[in-house]
Amino acid sequence: MLLLVPYYALRTWTRGEPSRALAERLGSLPPEIASRAAASSDENPAARPVWIHAVSVGEVLAARPLVEGLKQRFPGRAVFVSTTTETGQRLARERLQSADAIFYFPLDWIVPVRRALRSMRPALVIVMETEIWPNFLREASHRGVPVVFANARISERSFARYNRWKFLVGEFFARVLRDGERFLTQTPEDAARLTEMGAPEGSVEVIGNLKYDGEQPNIGPFGVWLEDQIRRQERWPVLVAGSVVAEEEEAVLAAYDIVQRQWRHALLLLAPRKPDRFETAASIATADGWNAVRRSGIDFDAPLDENADVIVLDTIGELAGLYLLADAVFVGGSLVPAGGHNILEPAWFAKPPVFGPSMENFRDMASQFLSAQAAVQVSSGPQLGAVWVQLIENNTLRERMGKAALRLSERNRGATARSLDRIAEVLAGRKRAA
Repeated sequence: MLLLVPYYALRTWTRGEPSRALAERLGSLPPEIASRAAASSDENPAARPVWIHAVSVGEVLAARPLVEGLKQRFPGRAVFVSTTTETGQRLARERLQSADAIFYFPLDWIVPVRRALRSMRPALVIVMETEIWPNFLREASHRGVPVVFANARISERSFARYNRWKFLVGEFFARVLRDGERFLTQTPEDAARLTEMGAPEGSVEVIGNLKYDGEQPNIGPFGVWLEDQIRRQERWPVLVAGSVVAEEEEAVLAAYDIVQRQWRHALLLLAPRKPDRFETAASIATADGWNAVRRSGIDFDAPLDENADVIVLDTIGELAGLYLLADAVFVGGSLVPAGGHNILEPAWFAKPPVFGPSMENFRDMASQFLSAQAAVQVSSGPQLGAVWVQLIENNTLRERMGKAALRLSERNRGATARSLDRIAEVLAGRKRAA
């Protein structure tokens, strides 16, 4: 631990994280958390706080309806939210306004974990999806703090990796998972995988995907400004390529080139998934001959450069609302083996999502959308360009698919209410089935 602290200090500095990040990762929670937790525990043990951990952006978005539901159902309990990444931290502070405090999750070493648990004294820890931290789970179990995994999933790739090394790590995982109180999974496949990995059968239940319960995001100040500029300059069509990862930028720009050949006033919003790709994405677009403008450099008091071809969205938290402006979309992390990203954000605006073949992290959702003819799957940049052209030209097809996507997203709601019911059981002291 002592040897690695300088490494984490350097990483905190190079990534531009606030100075408090390292202290929180070492288990030193913000004073307001400790004081609120102490007061709750001393005056009324039934009001001890709930700790939700959401590692990064996707988990933060999934946690939002759960945080709001907990505050409504248990108004006397504080809800504290931790994240692992800086992008997750920034988004949590923006989107999870109902949370009582937001901080960085402690490193999975015994000393930081014990310090954090001792300081907060939570009644319950909720881990979004499946962040399995052995020391944390063991220490929580020793202190009698139940841990519930909400929106739990095990991707096909992770499960294959587990099976490859099962002879070596099988017993270890089984012991670690026994420290979890309940596993509320997205799909039956996730439940089966967790059970095979060693989670007690009575602790695993299929609840559904919390991401379906998210709310349609606001367009935000930038979106309002951009909508006005699009109208004034008669920019059309507008394409939004969201959550784009490394090695996808070139494919998206190749697709955009196909669209630009037919519609010279087209505009592309290119949103890299991670901040470390902001500069690279802008450089790639410029090197390919596009006039690229970075969102962070835009002045709302000035008009958009009429020669701009590409806007690189180098901010966090603005993408989801901008799907409203799109005539066609692409959801990244899917043309390369990255597992895909959330396709519900465009669907909430009745925009049919287009994505690549790598959707392992959203396999069930992608399958439902494709079966309902509410989405299109492509395998390359040129194919993406051809699909974009088809959707732009065929208003009837685009609107029919968009309505199907919206209906599907609305039909699958309800996982939050079911999750809250199970969480209430745990808080009431009802144990999992034997």
